[in-house]
Amino acid sequence: MLTKPADMPTKLRDRASGFTLIEMVVAIGIFALLVALTVPAMQVWIANAKVRAVADALQNGVRLAQAESLRRSRQVVFALTTNTTPQNGTFTAAANGTYWAIQTIPAMTDGTEAPVVVNTGVLTSAGSNVTITGQAAICFNSMGRLVANSSTGVVGGTCTVPTAGVNSSTVPTLNYIINLNTAGGAKLADHPLQVEVALGGQVHLCDPNQTLSNSNPYGC
Repeated sequence: MLTKPADMPTKLRDRASGFTLIEMVVAIGIFALLVALTVPAMQVWIANAKVRAVADALQNGVRLAQAESLRRSRQVVFALTTNTTPQNGTFTAAANGTYWAIQTIPAMTDGTEAPVVVNTGVLTSAGSNVTITGQAAICFNSMGRLVANSSTGVVGGTCTVPTAGVNSSTVPTLNYIINLNTAGGAKLADHPLQVEVALGGQVHLCDPNQTLSNSNPYGC
């Protein structure tokens, strides 16, 4: 005669409704393997997100500087700085700066016109350890074009313009490279970004690992 489930001994019923130690070890092992496979991909995704956040902030700052030069019909300087309070007007331009500031350049040199800090911002609040390689300062004239200026009123804020060879087919640009590095210099992000500022004032955010083409507008 078949034994009913209710008549099954207590130990057998407990074993049938639970997990054995071997089953639990196997489940934990599979979970650990999945985590090990997922963590590196997640780290790269986070690194790319940090790079994108800083690149967007830098691009927005440069575009704002150009817009202010047109709106005010005068030269302005966009400068990177390590000063945490550039809005006070006493800051030094630094190529590796994590803050940015936009300041007007007085048209008069007789001291009757003072420079004005138009706007400021921070670049790395959303992207710690992100590095920015590029110019300490760039200047826009009253027509929104890049202009050279060695008297911007900002310490270390000498502005230059991009140049290209006579036979060059590429548009000359000033470039900022944004990436995320470890303390040892290893690259964490697999998609570094580049903010390009053309001589005519056009601002382009692109991937330096790709080539710009009709089918790939994200390349540099």
